[in-house]
Amino acid sequence: MPATLSLPIIDLSSPNRLSSANSIRQACIEYGFFYLVNHGVDTEFMRRVFDHSAKFFSLPLQHKMDLARKEYRGYTPLYAETLDPTSLSKGDPKESYYIGSVADTTSVQLNQWPSEELLPNWRPTLESLFLKLLATGKELLSLIALSLHLDENYFEKIGALDKPAAFLRLLHYAGELGSHEQMYGASPHSDYGMVTLLVTNGVPGLQICKEKFKQPQVWEDVHHVEGALIVNIGDLMERWTNCLYRSTLHRVMPTGKERYSVAFFMDPPPNCVVECFESCCSESSPPRFPPIRSGDYLNERFRVTYGSERDLKCSIQSKNQGCT
Repeated sequence: MPATLSLPIIDLSSPNRLSSANSIRQACIEYGFFYLVNHGVDTEFMRRVFDHSAKFFSLPLQHKMDLARKEYRGYTPLYAETLDPTSLSKGDPKESYYIGSVADTTSVQLNQWPSEELLPNWRPTLESLFLKLLATGKELLSLIALSLHLDENYFEKIGALDKPAAFLRLLHYAGELGSHEQMYGASPHSDYGMVTLLVTNGVPGLQICKEKFKQPQVWEDVHHVEGALIVNIGDLMERWTNCLYRSTLHRVMPTGKERYSVAFFMDPPPNCVVECFESCCSESSPPRFPPIRSGDYLNERFRVTYGSERDLKCSIQSKNQGCT
């Protein structure tokens, strides 16, 4: 059985910002994961969010498919996502719903919403959550900058927070146990961007592997802490920090119970150039990655994960209809 991790707990409201930054540094070096408390999103509000999420995912499939994912916004059905491109499985047995920025005019127009008649108060609740987590993410990134011995507004200076490519994702795992050990709710993967904020409904299943390149892989459970966000570092942050901070491999295992979670992905705008921070390289430790535009990196990762929009349409057609 996997061991249960005791991840560090970071208090976002602590007046001792330097101490919090040092704790974040240690957490990101050792785990790439930590808990965040006093983050401004209260527990009762999250209960309402999960209630709204459950109502959406309980809709008939056709209602959900009317909002099928376009431009990475909207509904993604079961098995339409492959987080592990080396896997031979037909896809992960989970369904999700993406919401892009609710502040930027262009992104707002791309978002898809169920009707008010179908799900009353659904849109304003999710828009409110998006804005709360966006504010939390920006505050957290100022501490992450301090943890890297940079100015606390460093991410703003380099354009990483200039209309960030932030996404809110509702997730639903049926929780059914497979007939063999390698059935995943979400197959092993690392997140793609800067930082991810995760809220769960308390049902277990999340596991991390700290040493992603070692075999055999050792997996450890991440337990639920009431009222805390689970934070993890993504690939772009790993590139920025020259692998000082871990973009940790993680997965979700089915437990026999329905599981709901909400992930908030805080990513830079597409034109932001990601290159090694000066504080993270030296003559003895030169940059491991060439500079890359955030959009180029993320688009390639999304392409491998989802295929094209055409592939999604084909995957949900009847097998008898084919794809042209």
